[in-house]
Amino acid sequence: MLDCQWLRQLHSYELLVGSFRPADHICVLRSYIRQRDTLIADAARHVQRMQKALTQMNLHLHQVLSDVTGVSGMAILKAIVAGERDPHQLAALKHERVRKSATEIAAALSGDYRPEHVFVLAQELALYENYQQQIAACDAQIEDYLNQLPTQVPLEQLELPNTPRKRQQNQPSFDLRYHLHRISGVDFTAIDGMGVLTVQTVVSEIGLDPLRFPTAKQFVSWLGLSPGSNISGGKRKSSKTRHISSRAANAFRIAAMAAGKSDSAVGAFFRRLKARLGAPKAITATAHKLARIFYHLWTTRQSYHDAGATYYEQQYQQRKLQHLRKQAASLGFQLVEQSLSHSLVEDVS
Repeated sequence: MLDCQWLRQLHSYELLVGSFRPADHICVLRSYIRQRDTLIADAARHVQRMQKALTQMNLHLHQVLSDVTGVSGMAILKAIVAGERDPHQLAALKHERVRKSATEIAAALSGDYRPEHVFVLAQELALYENYQQQIAACDAQIEDYLNQLPTQVPLEQLELPNTPRKRQQNQPSFDLRYHLHRISGVDFTAIDGMGVLTVQTVVSEIGLDPLRFPTAKQFVSWLGLSPGSNISGGKRKSSKTRHISSRAANAFRIAAMAAGKSDSAVGAFFRRLKARLGAPKAITATAHKLARIFYHLWTTRQSYHDAGATYYEQQYQQRKLQHLRKQAASLGFQLVEQSLSHSLVEDVS
């Protein structure tokens, strides 16, 4: 029997469950955003080839500039392609906010400008700029389509707090945070680690209707972030998560790594698990936690307020004390608190 015949037979018995697919207007947005991600990935390959050409010429520009495609890096690369070879003239093109001095940059640009490598650099630079133009055109299309989507909250509630936020790399030029808040009704970027590009990916993959996932457990299970249930003979064999390809799940994992560096409750949760279980399991567990927070805000339309890392550590210590008291009571003992100063006096005596 062919696979199509077998599927048709199962479908006739109503044994097949339809896969999740967001609404049509979200599928349009998803296509634009996936195309943008593809363009960014292709542009990154040309950046790597430019760095390879620079290394072959013994030019270590990446050691003095954090981003070779920034303002200073692009000015220096265009000057090299145009024929400039004096390291000091090239170093003078740096932006005023660059920390490295002109002398250090000139030392990194003292190399062998072989014509074949300069030719490769020129072609890769032209291709990179072409991709940047395509990304800008894609951003314009995304902004135009976002303006067509309905608003979910009153306009007077769209005034987002002007909190200082670091601009993400490859972030579009228009106010993406405003549009995401307007069409979803929730400012998901308030969650620690959830940048505008991360929220954009999640919204485009799951849609705007929270009723498609009745519970948070079903939502996290669909993402592939819930623990596995490999049980045989009543014994749990493995609790590894399922290996699925989900852009939304990858976005939550990226957000988990970003939240781990923040001074927040989620960051403290990540660091505690990382010290005990290692980074891979900590990333998955934190992504699971972020997905549950996302689902709660998604269904209740509430605002997110972070309690802070200090509050989380206090709550964690209280839970540990309660667990120790229960263990002591089960063994017939009583846990007695003792101050540090009193214990020091006893040790001295």
